[in-house]
Amino acid sequence: MGVQEERIRVAVDHWAPRMIANGVDLNDFHRLTGAIEHWADWCGAWSEAGAAHAERARQAEAAAEYVSAGEHYFHAAITYHFGKFLFFHDPAQLRTASEETARNYARGLPYYDWPGERIEIPYQGTTMPGIFRKPWHVARPPVVIIIPGLDSVKEEMHHYGHDFLRRGMAVLAIDGPGQGEMEFEHRMRHDYEVPVAAAIDALERRGDIDAARIGLLGVSLGGYYAPRAAAFEPRVSATIAVSGCYRVTDYFDRVPVLTREAFVHRLKAQTVEKAFEEVDAFDLTGIMQRLDSPLLVVHGSRDRLFPPQSAERMVQEAGGPATLWMFEDGNHVCNNIPYKYRPAQADWMARQLRRQ
Repeated sequence: MGVQEERIRVAVDHWAPRMIANGVDLNDFHRLTGAIEHWADWCGAWSEAGAAHAERARQAEAAAEYVSAGEHYFHAAITYHFGKFLFFHDPAQLRTASEETARNYARGLPYYDWPGERIEIPYQGTTMPGIFRKPWHVARPPVVIIIPGLDSVKEEMHHYGHDFLRRGMAVLAIDGPGQGEMEFEHRMRHDYEVPVAAAIDALERRGDIDAARIGLLGVSLGGYYAPRAAAFEPRVSATIAVSGCYRVTDYFDRVPVLTREAFVHRLKAQTVEKAFEEVDAFDLTGIMQRLDSPLLVVHGSRDRLFPPQSAERMVQEAGGPATLWMFEDGNHVCNNIPYKYRPAQADWMARQLRRQ
């Protein structure tokens, strides 16, 4: 099997459940992955499908069929995203598809079941993009900040947000340094409490939410970022870490080649060896003891990226109340069993934020 074909196999084998769980149409998935023979064609094929969804959205919008427009714009965004999420060898295609992901999702914001707004969060002399959505039936709701992982983006967190919105919580999904719209000019940083603090500062300036009740949800590498941020940020009331990593260097050599390439690209490290040196800072040793607010850790025993020991160690060392949900049949992020944990984790967060 050639290098290009190996990348296709890795993308499909490792991320098929994630794509479906986060909104890719199953028919699109089978049609696209069944037809792509070379990795060089991956982004182009997915982008072509994304453009078709975007055209349907524009037609529905022109006809004032706004519910359909919202659905089509979301499908356009998520399809563009999974075309470029690991496509580093062609920066031009990567950037174009990234821009289309953000543009199409933003076009759909007025039409989603819970409409939203794009906000620009002041961050170290520039801005950090976020998507804020609020339940209509709560005047000043608590807020859950949703943190993507290594290769996910704020737009991919759409369905995670629905779980919280249904339960009366607002959501703010962000692209932090090295993520989504910020991956081109800003490298990843291990001290994610810095962007989280900026996001909370922005929330505190709003009058339509209760900024005294803020939760964090981090997914995959975001499951490292979230407890790290909560350990240093006292304004966080509760944290959920889904399939996070305790110390990246322990597992760097075992992750798929596309994941290692993502670290190189988003750390701006130039080589795999340099990336390995730099991820040494992504380590929760001596930090979890600082986290004294409630923590929920969700993990799958079949996780092929970050093994269960990561989750177990987080819970064992947490300085406050910590709960572990280990699913024996769960893969990475338990994307193969989202129905088993996503509603329940939203219930858990609602209980924590009601107690504040």
